[in-house]
Amino acid sequence: MTRNRQGLVFALAASMLAFTASNALAYKVFVSNEKENTISVIDSETLAVVHTIKTGNRPRGIILANEGKWVIVCASDDHKMQVFDTSTFEYVKDLPSGPDPELPILHTSGNPLYVSNEDDNLVTIVDIFKGTIITDVPVGVEPEGMGMSPDGKVLVNTSETTNMAHFIDAHTYKNLDNVLVDNRPRVAEFTPDGKQVWVSAEIGGTVTVIDAATRKVVGKVNFEIQGITKDAIQPVGVRITKDSKKAFVALGPANRIAVVDTATLKVEKYLLVGQRVWNLGFTPDEKLLFTTNGTSNDVSVIDVASLKVTKSIKVGRYPWGVVVAP
Repeated sequence: MTRNRQGLVFALAASMLAFTASNALAYKVFVSNEKENTISVIDSETLAVVHTIKTGNRPRGIILANEGKWVIVCASDDHKMQVFDTSTFEYVKDLPSGPDPELPILHTSGNPLYVSNEDDNLVTIVDIFKGTIITDVPVGVEPEGMGMSPDGKVLVNTSETTNMAHFIDAHTYKNLDNVLVDNRPRVAEFTPDGKQVWVSAEIGGTVTVIDAATRKVVGKVNFEIQGITKDAIQPVGVRITKDSKKAFVALGPANRIAVVDTATLKVEKYLLVGQRVWNLGFTPDEKLLFTTNGTSNDVSVIDVASLKVTKSIKVGRYPWGVVVAP
């Protein structure tokens, strides 16, 4: 083999190895499109839509299950949940729920699943493998947000009209406490260390921080953006870094993501994203954060280290939920 040809072979081999390594690092980003009845699948390396999954009517809350092999989406207007394979994108099965399921969350063990049913003031508990309802737990009016403690002992549900965060024993299904928060609570998110629960209030325009052990309110995050009226600042999605040091809050029609210091509860920075930003999802390595922007029909990509918005990706109509799979 000549030296030039040998060099070409080595170069091709190195290129193939780099391509394989790049693909190995890629994640799949699943985005539910509420008014298109689809899920857009984005490659986290190319930052392009690589597949579209057809769903039932009004897909909203979306999570991973079965050790990342399934993606489960709430088909709200069909009053059920649907399961798809995260590798092949094929339909697997339906799961039961109450009427108008909105947000699901899994127990830390991987089963069961808890889902809020907006129309009947219940949290339904479902065995995802048997496909059966275990029981229902009565909560406040218009239940939505679902948070699970890292130790798997406590479930938190928010009720939009009752303006409460309901603390529920995840094993006995008994109501432990009800904590009053600001108007129209949407998302409940435990800090990864399990010490706090952050509850966003869409109409109240705040995030209430609750001590998970005492279930007492210990602080609030307030937002102020120059040139944006207070009523346009509507907190919805909340995501907190694994080290529990930074929180990212989606501010709805303010078209901003707030970056919050969890120790001081002060906003460090506002990031301009698409229109009516709704929910958020980290990649497993927390290098990227994806936001669903409902009325601009796109997803914004945030580089977490630099706190900069790096790209906008067009998806389906009214993107709502987002989850990222390895």
